[in-house]
Amino acid sequence: MPASAAAISVPPLAHAPGKRIAQGSPEFNRSNRALFFGGFSTFALLYCVQPLMPVLSHEFGLSAAQSSMVLSISTGALALSLLASSALSERLGRKPLMVAAMAIAAVMTLLSAFAHNYAQLLALRALLGIALGGMPAIAMAYLSEEIEPASLGLSMGLYISGSAFGGMAGRVMTSVLSDHLSWRLALGMVGVAGIGAALEFWRSLPASRHFTPVSGGWRTLPSGFKLHLSDAGLPWLFALAFLLMGAFVSLYNYIAYRLLAAPFSLSQSVVGAVSFFYLLGIYSSVWAGRLADRYGRRHVIWAVMLIMFAGLMLTLSNWLPAILAGVALFTYGFFATHSVASSWVGRRALSNKALASALYLFFYYLGSSVVGSATGILWGHAGWPGVVAVLAGALMLALLVALRLRKLAPLGQSER
Repeated sequence: MPASAAAISVPPLAHAPGKRIAQGSPEFNRSNRALFFGGFSTFALLYCVQPLMPVLSHEFGLSAAQSSMVLSISTGALALSLLASSALSERLGRKPLMVAAMAIAAVMTLLSAFAHNYAQLLALRALLGIALGGMPAIAMAYLSEEIEPASLGLSMGLYISGSAFGGMAGRVMTSVLSDHLSWRLALGMVGVAGIGAALEFWRSLPASRHFTPVSGGWRTLPSGFKLHLSDAGLPWLFALAFLLMGAFVSLYNYIAYRLLAAPFSLSQSVVGAVSFFYLLGIYSSVWAGRLADRYGRRHVIWAVMLIMFAGLMLTLSNWLPAILAGVALFTYGFFATHSVASSWVGRRALSNKALASALYLFFYYLGSSVVGSATGILWGHAGWPGVVAVLAGALMLALLVALRLRKLAPLGQSER
């Protein structure tokens, strides 16, 4: 191994104290409970503003593309913050950084309820994104370091299911409260829930046993980038993250505008209830994780991706039940695919797992920011068919990437 790679590597299991956390143990249950709350908080705080986009358009006189910035500025800041946070976690440790990230993001959400104008709201949302950079990639690294390989798919699936539940809860809460009370009260309540999640996370998560601080800090980032980006498989997994998350966020960004307008003319609360489909992700992420542990990631990922494509095509219908069925299938397939891809990164990266996870999520949230906002321009010019055309193109590219990954030679039995 080159010296630069060795300097940033996570010590191999043979030199780490103790055994990895095994399925069925009390620590396994505590870890999964804590990371469920971590996923819940991240997605609830980040995406609670998504159903508020039409409300903000009305209050501040914004177009759909301009209103989408309330989400895109957070995901863009998060994407950039992830890379710095991965280096910081190699010095400070996993748990302290994750607890701080969750607490600060919750406070930023509370403060957003008191924003005097849209510019202030965007500034607070950008700070929220920077803070949350210390959560998702570090959580993935923690799991890949602490959980036994045979159970990693299940644990990652449970973490993703927490994300799904948080995304649903945050959206539904803000939709209902903004419809009957105000969007400010809605953001305040989500912030309070985030503080509660941070406290439970701090209480439940076991301390790391297989983490060793490394020296080098920011100087190790260039060599770490080179190490992961020269791998035969990781860059393709990063590309999947960009395409799939960009498509997923775009669908939820603009389906609300479609359902609020004629001929459907649904209320804000009813449109927000569409987010209950996130509950499907709680099941599909765990289901796909078990399938990946059993049959191998390369044989599962392309198949579950087809579910997303089928759901997207259904949304072209003008019949409301068909549209809702399409959103449900799309959501189910997305969380299944993300569960498989994210656990694959943890197994594929043999060293500096936090940076590998950060790069995956950098492209994940970059796709959310770039594709999510760009699709708003198409919504304004070509309506829903224009949105679907772009998302279908993104999914076709993602399927080609998944088929390429199917032929990737594994690094070992644990990276099936």
